[in-house]
Amino acid sequence: MESKLKLYGFNNLTKSLSFNIYDVCYAKTQKEQKDYIDYIDEQYNSERITDIITHVTEMIGAKVLNISRQDYDPQGASATFLIGDDSMIPAGGNEIAAHLDKSHVTVHTYPEFHPKNSIATFRVDIDVATCGKITPLTALDYLIGSFDSDIITMDYRVRGFTRNVDGEKVFIDHEITSIQDYINDEILQRYDAMDINVYQANIFHTKMLIRELYLQNYLFNTVVDELPPQRRLDISTALKREMIEIFSGRNVY
Repeated sequence: MESKLKLYGFNNLTKSLSFNIYDVCYAKTQKEQKDYIDYIDEQYNSERITDIITHVTEMIGAKVLNISRQDYDPQGASATFLIGDDSMIPAGGNEIAAHLDKSHVTVHTYPEFHPKNSIATFRVDIDVATCGKITPLTALDYLIGSFDSDIITMDYRVRGFTRNVDGEKVFIDHEITSIQDYINDEILQRYDAMDINVYQANIFHTKMLIRELYLQNYLFNTVVDELPPQRRLDISTALKREMIEIFSGRNVY
């Protein structure tokens, strides 16, 4: 924030960000679909996502208090972080420091594939819940860049209230009209983005769909030049339809 808000006591506002990304891929056979799932499972295992979320925690100005992580069989991984704000000195002038817990960060991965159209999807769900001055939105650029993000959905909400030094209630401590305000313009230019916001309730929702589809980037163990034109068109159409349905949140086709 450009100017600090003078508060009476602690900042009791609770801020939560739910961030979902989808990476879509074409794998033509069941074996290739399985190989893709295995590849993604290894690329984004619990150790890798722990590294990503550790960096996110540092970016938003929090401290890691505890980490729990797990890989799953047959696929998937998760990590949970308990995070805290800076240590504070209690009133009274003594030298004993007390730690104020600031909530948590969780991440889960969900690799899966379509049973009929050879489309495989990798989904990552990240939830960041903080209390006080910490704002999870500052890590959005890094999160988007850490994954191959074809579709992104984000929900951000500020709950509760705190008080300023005059005793007046403060229901939000930073300016925001859209989650897009916190995303780099170069990143936004690669996506079609749509907002659904409820300003009276401090609820913000943004979803983004990749604009340009370069087919080679979506082929697993297949070279685009080896495919006949009609096959390229069919695959591109299947990929776009899958993305549109995920972006829309409903079965369109």
